[in-house]
Amino acid sequence: MHTYELDFHDWIEEQATLLKTGQLARLDVPHLILELESMSARERRELINRLAVLLALLLKWQYQPERRCTSWRLTINEQRRQLALLLDDNPSLAKRIAEFLPRSYQNATRAALDETGFLKSPFPADCVYSIAEVMDEGYWPAE
Repeated sequence: MHTYELDFHDWIEEQATLLKTGQLARLDVPHLILELESMSARERRELINRLAVLLALLLKWQYQPERRCTSWRLTINEQRRQLALLLDDNPSLAKRIAEFLPRSYQNATRAALDETGFLKSPFPADCVYSIAEVMDEGYWPAE
């Protein structure tokens, strides 16, 4: 039996084979639980990070109108599409997106502040965009 610590790839293949062949008693249940929980956490982190990137872009769009360009517009829409794909693949995360919005917004304001070069944050303390606005390819703040 391959060990989780020595050869992760082999361990995964072995666990898959054991599941496919119904050899459930031979499964490495403690490590399978760890990996499943890790996968779930990764999906949540990806949602939080993608949402933060999108929010930072929307903040820059709103607060630096003189710098708006086609590249920004394309990047915002690409982030919206990627976020929509992530939510389509993970409907349970879509139900929790409002829960992750404050954390994402906090990360977004820090990133936007760094990227804009503003000495003091002009951004509201709480997110003023609704989830529907954030996801809507027709929504452009302050336009």
